[in-house]
Amino acid sequence: MSYWLGLLLFAGLLGLFVYLSTNYGLGRLPGDIVVNRENFSFDLPVTTMILVSLILSLAFWLFGR
Repeated sequence: MSYWLGLLLFAGLLGLFVYLSTNYGLGRLPGDIVVNRENFSFDLPVTTMILVSLILSLAFWLFGR
């Protein structure tokens, strides 16, 4: 039972994160690579990945204590 509750909570938080990130510019930070061509689009959010990694590492470290 707790497994499903954790999975549901994780999915809700992930959905909230995606919603907030698209509305408030996460993924378009300085250092993120965006290439737009005529029939091609490529996004590599380097800075965003580093920022999210730091935040998740801090959260796991705090909750793991």
